[in-house]
Amino acid sequence: MGLDFDFTAGNIIAGLLFSGVGFWALMRGKKLGNFRMMVLGGLLLLYPYFVSTTWLMWAIGSALTAALFFWRD
Repeated sequence: MGLDFDFTAGNIIAGLLFSGVGFWALMRGKKLGNFRMMVLGGLLLLYPYFVSTTWLMWAIGSALTAALFFWRD
């Protein structure tokens, strides 16, 4: 009984890409005092640790990134 991680090229690339966007959003949100941007950035940083399916990782990352850019104050 343990976590089953799938280390494929797609997962690694998605994790790096969306974590990079999340780090940028977290730092930018902190600088601007934008709580929503900080929360979305934190979610982008953390979700790859809990999702191991490649298509699901890309879907969640794309949705959170779209929310970051389209759901503004």
